[in-house]
Amino acid sequence: MAILEARTELLDAISTLRDRVAAVRFPLPLPGAERARRSRGELLAQLDDYLVPRLRTPEAPLLAVVGGSTGAGKSTLVNSLVGRRVSDAGVLRPTTRTPVLVCHPTDQHWFAGPRVLPRLRRVWTPRREDRPADGAEPSAVPDDDHWAEEADAPPALAVETDESVPAGIALLDSPDIDSLVTSNRELAAELFCAADIWVLVTSASRYADAVPWHLLRAAREYDVTLATVLDRVPHQVAAEVSRHYTALLERAGLGDVPCFTVPELPESTRGGCGLLPATAVAELREWLLHHARDPAVRMVAADRTASGALASLRSRVPELAGAAAAQHAAALRLMRHIDGAYDAAGERVRRQLADGELLAGDALARWHGFPQDSGGDELLDAFCDGLSALLRGAVGDADEQAADAWSREPGAPECGRADELAAERIDIQVRRWRRCLEELAEEELRTADGCPPTAEETAALLAVAALGGHRAPSAGDALAAALGGGVAARLREQGDELLEECLDRVLGGERAYRLAPLQDLDATPDQQVALIAALSVLQRARRRR
Repeated sequence: MAILEARTELLDAISTLRDRVAAVRFPLPLPGAERARRSRGELLAQLDDYLVPRLRTPEAPLLAVVGGSTGAGKSTLVNSLVGRRVSDAGVLRPTTRTPVLVCHPTDQHWFAGPRVLPRLRRVWTPRREDRPADGAEPSAVPDDDHWAEEADAPPALAVETDESVPAGIALLDSPDIDSLVTSNRELAAELFCAADIWVLVTSASRYADAVPWHLLRAAREYDVTLATVLDRVPHQVAAEVSRHYTALLERAGLGDVPCFTVPELPESTRGGCGLLPATAVAELREWLLHHARDPAVRMVAADRTASGALASLRSRVPELAGAAAAQHAAALRLMRHIDGAYDAAGERVRRQLADGELLAGDALARWHGFPQDSGGDELLDAFCDGLSALLRGAVGDADEQAADAWSREPGAPECGRADELAAERIDIQVRRWRRCLEELAEEELRTADGCPPTAEETAALLAVAALGGHRAPSAGDALAAALGGGVAARLREQGDELLEECLDRVLGGERAYRLAPLQDLDATPDQQVALIAALSVLQRARRRR
């Protein structure tokens, strides 16, 4: 059964696939990511601009996009097919920004709304002979200066009607596929994605260039309804050039593609209006008329292009899924580098604490003078300063290690580093640890017997016992002597838990702070799975038909 006859079953599957394609992202600048983004855009354009509208309205007129390289004569060809100027010819014409679609008046409603090319806003132009004598463009079509001022404005599609265009087909003059302006090249690709028929125009001087052959290979891959025009061929070499071009088509597997040769003629031969003689485009015009007037031929042309577009999804969607999988794998590797760096930092900090490295400098001096010459607050201040410095260094080292690992990952973005607020966040957590120690000491002393030390002194002893490592065994002895062995053991256990919680909050918090941008990328395996699942549903729907 023809694809267009099976549209009811396919539309739901295609709509689901379209949503999955729209949701996929390639945020990491990996090798191949830019190509994947372009492929995603082209695939969305083909789904939105062609497959969905064609399946919903198979009776709609065919859209024939006339495209090619700069200077190939596309606009002159379209004007000559219509029989009047509908598109301004020349490299700097406004149509480089505003493509022109011309159709029969009875078909205008098919193209006036967003059925196809919904991203392009519509503008309508009066017939050229009705324009002002000074040659000014009508206000409905913005000129180049206007668009220069409104760079963010959506591109427009100029729609014209003419009774010389047969009902059942519309011609669209596309921007140059090799335009120096990126947005023009992207627009040209988008227009081809919306077409039932591709009319690729090249010239006698450029028919061997890489750009038109790239499009020809794409047309072969997608099995679109295709015609080529070898334009501006000098009479003296017409036979030789045509024969060579036909041989190239045969070699590329495109020998069955209709090829029309247009001789090099002065474009003013028809009353100075810039049109070619009707005889120069008669064969191409007849080919287009055949596809427009015969409903069966029109259906075959549309069905072939739709079938080719659907068949191309078998390779294009897995390529997108593979690129999404590469994003997920890269994000996981980058996350592991951060995790590894912070795990190593945590182990190093705990080892330094166990070795008593904080019991040095001012903290050691305060401990030696405690409690006669140094109070509990002074000892706590010294240890808090030392712990903050140790953690700031650990975070900095972890960031350096992660950044070094990231630098060896192809296409990885710059690794996140500690910001100016990192030190403040660390200090907050250390002060919180101190406050919890003091509250723990106060709570225990409420029920203590005899003459226990003050809460500040008890908290200081707990800090020394936790941070002094094997260099401060006397801190535990002092706690046991003042509060009893059981109470001291319980307090030390709780103090160790508070310290571990502080380390986890600092290192875990900074780790999460570095991981957040990667997690926000949403580079999960879900995108790959959703794409493949949606493609499988679509393929099953096709097989059932």
